[in-house]
Amino acid sequence: MTEVSTARRSRITPEREAELYEAVLELLREVGYDALTMDAVAARTRSSKATLYRQWGGKAELVAKAVRHSKPGGRGFEEIDTGSLRGDLHAVTMRSDDCTMEQNSALMRGLAMAIHGNPDLLKAFREHLIEPEMAEFRGLVQRAIDRGEVRPDNPAIEFMIHMMIGGFAARTMIDELPPTQAFLLSYIDAVVLPALGVAHD
Repeated sequence: MTEVSTARRSRITPEREAELYEAVLELLREVGYDALTMDAVAARTRSSKATLYRQWGGKAELVAKAVRHSKPGGRGFEEIDTGSLRGDLHAVTMRSDDCTMEQNSALMRGLAMAIHGNPDLLKAFREHLIEPEMAEFRGLVQRAIDRGEVRPDNPAIEFMIHMMIGGFAARTMIDELPPTQAFLLSYIDAVVLPALGVAHD
């Protein structure tokens, strides 16, 4: 019976995985990364630590995958293709409402501080969040290049992800306000698109 139970626990359905990720994010918001423990995740989700370690290896990977999974509209930009770079970037922005953006901004500020002292967390974030998101933005820009919207030798292409993350983060740091759809849409039109040489009305 024990072997059967263990085998069942090792198979996590997508619905159960989503529940686990949501619980991890709730705990992160409550206690922060450093105070988050696998024991706490196990208790909150009624899981065994053995199952958590078997599925995710450790806290860093679990947290990085939870943040990645929480991104709206699925895990990537595959469904976004409006026919223009401006439309695509606006569509990416519109997937999160203002309340979600405010929650994510607070969460990411806390994780940014934790990353500096946790090489495992930095590695996991690069693998599961940063590099996939960079690839997704490169895909949007490549389509714009293929359409003739952006010149392939435009030096701003290399800094696309920096511009997008920068606008999101700077809103809180400089203006002491949470990022909003309206702010990010105007930022894309005023900063990102001109840097890439994309004209718009």
